Amino acid sequence: MFTGIVEEVGEVAGLDDRGGSAVLRVVAPRVAADLPHGASVAVNGVCLTVVGSTADGIEFDLMGETLHRSVLGGLEAGAQVNLERAVRADARLDGHVVQGHVDGTGVVESRVTHDRWDTLRIALPADLARYVAEKGAIAVDGVSLTVTAVGPDWFEVGLIPETLRATTLGTSQPGDRVNLETDVLAKYVARLVATR
Repeated sequence: MFTGIVEEVGEVAGLDDRGGSAVLRVVAPRVAADLPHGASVAVNGVCLTVVGSTADGIEFDLMGETLHRSVLGGLEAGAQVNLERAVRADARLDGHVVQGHVDGTGVVESRVTHDRWDTLRIALPADLARYVAEKGAIAVDGVSLTVTAVGPDWFEVGLIPETLRATTLGTSQPGDRVNLETDVLAKYVARLVATR
């Protein structure tokens, strides 16, 4: 489990295609410093298992489902990614409950710069729209955010100076694809209502 509070922005060292799967290598000295083999790390919001690490780098296996459902398969060397280690049971939950199970992808439609924050409007697939509510939680590329407005096929989030500084969302532009994880409680409520 994660909180959506990014610990480090890492740099992709490479993505090796293995025909239906891939190996992702990321340079991230801070996060890599104490990662055991088998640890969980959210990479742009996708929960991945550490299969190799050095003092400054981490390696992950990506299966077909991950490549299909997220934007990780399109990463190139030099790309920046948001990283968060799994939350410890004795830690504060500063963001919201993020599983690292990406529901799908969205596209940044617009970016408006205000005096001290930015607003992003993100288009999302119709099958995810029902899980997004104004003032609800959403994870965008692994970043815990509050939804500030919703439409039939879009939502908006506000990015404070810290989010702009500490995550890849600070440089995201219209047309960029992003990973989306909707609120897990909304998914369970929808499932319960549908089976009544």
